Amino acid sequence: MKAMVLFSGGVDSTTALGMAVDKYGADNVIALSMSYGQKHDKEIQSSIAVANHYGVEHLFLDLSKIFQYSDCSLLKHSTQEVPKESYDEQIEETNGNQPVSTYVPFRNGLFLSTAASIALSKECGVIYYGVHADDAAGFAYPDCSDVFNNAMKEAIWEGSGHQVKIEAPFVNASKAQVVKKGLELKVPYELTWSCYEGGDVPCGKCGTCIDRAAAFAANHVKDPALKG
Repeated sequence: MKAMVLFSGGVDSTTALGMAVDKYGADNVIALSMSYGQKHDKEIQSSIAVANHYGVEHLFLDLSKIFQYSDCSLLKHSTQEVPKESYDEQIEETNGNQPVSTYVPFRNGLFLSTAASIALSKECGVIYYGVHADDAAGFAYPDCSDVFNNAMKEAIWEGSGHQVKIEAPFVNASKAQVVKKGLELKVPYELTWSCYEGGDVPCGKCGTCIDRAAAFAANHVKDPALKG
């Protein structure tokens, strides 16, 4: 069987890619990267580097027009600044009643639906994506939850004529556990990018930078992407 991996070039999707390659072999894995109008292309650059590392087929799609009406702070046209605080602080401000400002509207739903269509054409029987429990906590990213995953799993299985299933191996795991699995698989984290800002080095202050640093610290290793 062939596998498709929703692939951003970040820690979680790179770990999912490593798992898929380990299980199916590089020749049977396709990485699918999508632009959504984000403020920088650092993730795409990283995705190319990681895909080359594994030697997998790498596909690209530009879905930015779909998000042109959103004011999500990750998007180029947004008037909002990316928050320089942890997800816990952002959740406290929203009282857990609405997504954080870096939530791209129904992005995972769109990505999975798109991937399912391509997977059918490319004869892939499974789609991996790297959502984890920390992102779903406090309703920060509702399209990362176990409930959402189960609903999409059923929809894609039925909608594909029982030909495509989805796998979210970290949906009930923390980011620290994602990193632990990746370290076991010798995932090339030095090639990945997580920061919401697009500078030469990670800002270290946005939610995803803070989350990433904590995950590596929990595993008692230095983030290999940090130079010096």
